[in-house]
Amino acid sequence: MSERHRARRRFGQNFLVDGNVIHRIVAAIASKPGDNLVEIGPGLGALTRPLLEASGRLHVVEIDRDLIARLKQEFAGQSLEIHEGDALKFDFAGLGGDLRVVGNLPYNISTPILFHLSDYADRIVDMTFMLQKEVVDRMVADPGTEDYGRLSVMLQYRFVIDRLFEVPPGAFRPVPKVTSAIVRLVPRPAQELGARDAALFGRVAAAAFGQRRKTLRNTLRDFIDQAGLAELGIDAGLRGERLSVGDFVRIANACATRPAGPITG
Repeated sequence: MSERHRARRRFGQNFLVDGNVIHRIVAAIASKPGDNLVEIGPGLGALTRPLLEASGRLHVVEIDRDLIARLKQEFAGQSLEIHEGDALKFDFAGLGGDLRVVGNLPYNISTPILFHLSDYADRIVDMTFMLQKEVVDRMVADPGTEDYGRLSVMLQYRFVIDRLFEVPPGAFRPVPKVTSAIVRLVPRPAQELGARDAALFGRVAAAAFGQRRKTLRNTLRDFIDQAGLAELGIDAGLRGERLSVGDFVRIANACATRPAGPITG
């Protein structure tokens, strides 16, 4: 049946076909009856079948109408609830709380999906995804490394992130040109987050990495001046990649207590 569906480039489709890899992913997810499980991009159902068997009920979000038709046919009469639509625009709040979100995310839109799901972190128990290895490298990167950037800061602020294992290109059809990796994200408790204004924290991080070669005195000049950074014990001559997540929280909180309007100086 899978041979009759042609993978669509515009949807970033690469279908997982390696049984050993499928088993490892399902074991890592460790779903059980009663879990509020959501799969993004079920595709041809490689993960859908064992996940549905383990949990007894499963939500899936799929944009490809041909695949939706196949899923409806194959899983007719089972507790599979299919939501047709774009995961980037999907309202995950409509699925209730205690969500366990899983999926082989399309590589071309994986970062926007991760940011979208961050908005629902208070409803999520955990998320287990297959992503391009380079994206996972950025997610778990430490300050001062080449991979460390806005994605690292924003996701590490909101989640505890664990890289689980890599998946070779040959595990997919069609075969992608990149290696993949499995990653788990667990939301941090609200009391650990620290930022007084989450939106401001996000803007500060985005500004700091907007021009990576420029120093903080330039990238953050619309938020805080050199003296303000010095009060926080932060060198204005550093680049954003040298700051920890905690440093960004401290900067954002300092900005949040200042009078409205940008600071230049």
